[in-house]
Amino acid sequence: MASVMVTAMPFAGHARPIRAVAAELVRRGHDVRAYTGRSYVDGFEAVGARGVPWRVAPDFDERDFAATFPRMRGRKGPRQVLHNLEDLFIGTAPAQTADLLAAHDEQPWDVLAGDPLALGTRFAAERTGSRWATLSPVPAWLPGRDVPPPGLGLRPRAGVVGRIRDTALAGVTRLAMAPLDRAYRRSRSAAGLPSGGGGFPTMWYSPELLVAPGSAGLDYPRADLPRSVRFVGDLTDDGGAAGTSAPLPPWWDDVLHAETPVVHLTQGTANVDPDDLIRPALEALADEDVLVVVGLGHRTDPLPGALPGNVRVAEMLPYDALLPRTSLMITNGGFGGVVQALRHDVPLVVAGGDLDKPEVAARVAWTGAGVDLRTGTPRPAAIRSAYRQVASESSFREAAARLGAELRALGGTRAAADAVEGLLRRP
Repeated sequence: MASVMVTAMPFAGHARPIRAVAAELVRRGHDVRAYTGRSYVDGFEAVGARGVPWRVAPDFDERDFAATFPRMRGRKGPRQVLHNLEDLFIGTAPAQTADLLAAHDEQPWDVLAGDPLALGTRFAAERTGSRWATLSPVPAWLPGRDVPPPGLGLRPRAGVVGRIRDTALAGVTRLAMAPLDRAYRRSRSAAGLPSGGGGFPTMWYSPELLVAPGSAGLDYPRADLPRSVRFVGDLTDDGGAAGTSAPLPPWWDDVLHAETPVVHLTQGTANVDPDDLIRPALEALADEDVLVVVGLGHRTDPLPGALPGNVRVAEMLPYDALLPRTSLMITNGGFGGVVQALRHDVPLVVAGGDLDKPEVAARVAWTGAGVDLRTGTPRPAAIRSAYRQVASESSFREAAARLGAELRALGGTRAAADAVEGLLRRP
């Protein structure tokens, strides 16, 4: 039995997959502690881990980031990304480090396996000299000579033109990210660490082991992928061991007995203004011969007024029951939901607006498993056209099935636990 500390940022899309890995490690007999926000401690304890809540770190309500981080009030697009990274992720890292060092003083761990955006994981590993792994609930797309700079939502372009484009954009990206590099250095100093430890965007990841969701087939081809990266497929693929399935809504029989295709519509749990995607998609599909199943997420208020007759709505949905019955997903590009859809061979229409979502949308389109709407706020006509294209052309479902087979073969939660145990066995 080993002592394992896992870390998870207190977001639904981060805590759930990391909790699934923690549950698998507990099942194997390890003593697992979980450092996360207070709102997610109970969920980890329900699967047998011991919760370690944020104390020095400024715990926050993911329904109202601005209450704790005022610069995020009313922000979308690039400014939201910048303030997310600088204030929430980099800025809280020294306090996370203090919490983790206190937990290590109480009981040293054998390995630290953490959410890359919980940057205190890296700092605590350096302070304690611990073995550490990145356990990523979000896409881990690293820079490299064969791929465009991450974060711009670009697809590869071959030849001299592509190399010139990528070289120029890499220089521009370095300049744009310079404020984050400075914030990172300040954060390291505040955590009692010397300068170093990489820079944006590699600073989030362990050089020893990066457990990544998705698959090589869902990334661009490259010859320089670090040996530390291990793709494991879907980190929610735990057979229900972590108790993560949402309850069935009262209208579930409509899904079970649907005589028309089921289309799942989701805007995720981060940007939750329904005017961005949900409302235009409902308008786009109102006259289509489909059953539209909407997952609002736990941060979106109920939709007011009458809904089209072909629409069913719930806050959270049981994906393990829904996705096998789904013909197509329309999504804002949250990577966890995209991977789950593809694991069930479901093609996609993706409206990726900001954060990592333009990158997700671009890769889905590049694989042929869906259409990239190239905006997070599409018009109903664009959604309708994309839906009809994906629904009518078999190539999209065939590409999704190809990726689904690859994702299922990678092992999911069990493979992630294997990787963490492998790090324990290294000299």
